[in-house]
Amino acid sequence: MTLPKDKNPFDFFAEWYEEAANKEPFDHTAMALATSDANGLPNVRMVLLKGWGPDGFVFYSNEESTKGGELAGNPQAALCFHWKQLGRQVRIRGAVDVISAEESDAYYASRDRGSRIGAWASKQSRPLEGRFALEKEVARYAAKFGVGTIDRPDYWHGYRVVPQSIEFWQHRDHRLHDRVTYVPDQDGNWAGEWLYP
Repeated sequence: MTLPKDKNPFDFFAEWYEEAANKEPFDHTAMALATSDANGLPNVRMVLLKGWGPDGFVFYSNEESTKGGELAGNPQAALCFHWKQLGRQVRIRGAVDVISAEESDAYYASRDRGSRIGAWASKQSRPLEGRFALEKEVARYAAKFGVGTIDRPDYWHGYRVVPQSIEFWQHRDHRLHDRVTYVPDQDGNWAGEWLYP
């Protein structure tokens, strides 16, 4: 990999993302999301990328979940894609915004019916008596909505990580990996530089 200093990192990400879509055996949209609690203790979990562009990287969740509470208290996060088959990693850090209700509605409507019911049935991150209790809630909401429309719960919406830095990492032998990081200047122009591996 040569350092594309003059390349827009979003174009660079698009190339890698497309390759991952064709070569990763499981799910190229999977990314680690790191947040932190009120004491600054980090918390990381896997989520799925549902949209991206120069304005940021979007995922969806329940604002009453652990991640939702942490993002409400400290709206900053880090993302990490790891595409093992390609020997590549992309790290993104930035502020987090809640996306518009219209965007959340549009994505929610595109989900399969079971996932829409699941958003109502799961009290995400809270204690659960057992699997049966969850299945009971799923059955309750399935009966409630029947074959009708399932509106998006108010507490379920999208988050956008607005990048303040984007780092690309490419595996090389002997741990002499390639790393390049991009940061924007005050005018929003992105510039890249090499980092030691």
